[in-house]
Amino acid sequence: MSGHYSVMIVDDSAVVRQNLTTILTKDPNVSEIFTASDPIFALQKMQNYWPDVIVLDIEMPRMDGISFLKKIMAERPTPIVICSSLTQEGAAVTMEAFSSGAVDIISKPKLNVGGFLEESAETFLRIVQAASQSRISKLAIPNTSKPQIHKTNTDNKISADTTWKLVAIGTSTGGTNALETILTELPPLSPPIAIVQHMPEKFTAQFAKRLDSICQVGVKEAEQGEEIPPGKAVIAPGNRHMTIRMSGARFYVDLKDGPPINRHRPSVDVLFRSVSQQVGKNSVGIIMTGMGDDGARGLLEMRKTGAYTVAQDEASSVVFGMPKEAIELGAAEAILPLRRMASEILSKGGHAGSRF
Repeated sequence: MSGHYSVMIVDDSAVVRQNLTTILTKDPNVSEIFTASDPIFALQKMQNYWPDVIVLDIEMPRMDGISFLKKIMAERPTPIVICSSLTQEGAAVTMEAFSSGAVDIISKPKLNVGGFLEESAETFLRIVQAASQSRISKLAIPNTSKPQIHKTNTDNKISADTTWKLVAIGTSTGGTNALETILTELPPLSPPIAIVQHMPEKFTAQFAKRLDSICQVGVKEAEQGEEIPPGKAVIAPGNRHMTIRMSGARFYVDLKDGPPINRHRPSVDVLFRSVSQQVGKNSVGIIMTGMGDDGARGLLEMRKTGAYTVAQDEASSVVFGMPKEAIELGAAEAILPLRRMASEILSKGGHAGSRF
């Protein structure tokens, strides 16, 4: 989808609807804006005109946002951006929205919603614009029937003579489901993984928690100074940059504040650049679906220092912005579909020896 697009705002708060409408009018590419106070009204309006993007609240009367989202995805898949409260409870429910097909999220607080949304106007417009360009048919909807995983402790199996590479992954729009697709395919003992997924704070912790419950590898929100051993994936916290420090053959997390890079915090470029400087050829860099160019230059730096670098191909990307920029820079040694990523991580990320 390109050029002009229409937006439907579904939120029971008149203040939110008015604020988001005002913000959207600043984008000359937005052709029409529709609003509805709940999903039932939205469905009535959508009988006459179907929007290109839906901005959706979760908690609403008559029908909740999750039920509405699932209904839309079953009948006529449409890019949906969740507008959810910045709370632990809101974050937990929002993860279900992602697994059901939402492409991105804009957070909102319980109080002073109007002021917050004005401050977040640029971010909101960028997210909606990315949604308008997304190809929802490429969205990797994970298998929700996966059983609860009972992990086994592999720490005592890791020895000093094991050869591992650090895998650094960067993604944005469409990345939550893509990451779930990859991580659920990895065995318990896999290369150490560091991930930047553009997502607001508090939501990253819930995202990691959800992944940990369905993956054989351990998944968690990164903490300052922690080690990333084999069999573990860490996700940069929302609103914090994540860098990697190498000591001996071990990899450690450093979290930083500082200004947004490429309008993002965490930034994929920040992660990739630290990996190129600290880890070099003992690393694998993967850039995946997302709008913009965050991570493209960092991936090029990784390749120049001897890392193996991969970009997701256009056919499997929800938004081909970030991978495309990396490919055009010559940053990607390989261009692969999403379904190949897990096997590539295992192939290029090192090994643990046959005795395991």
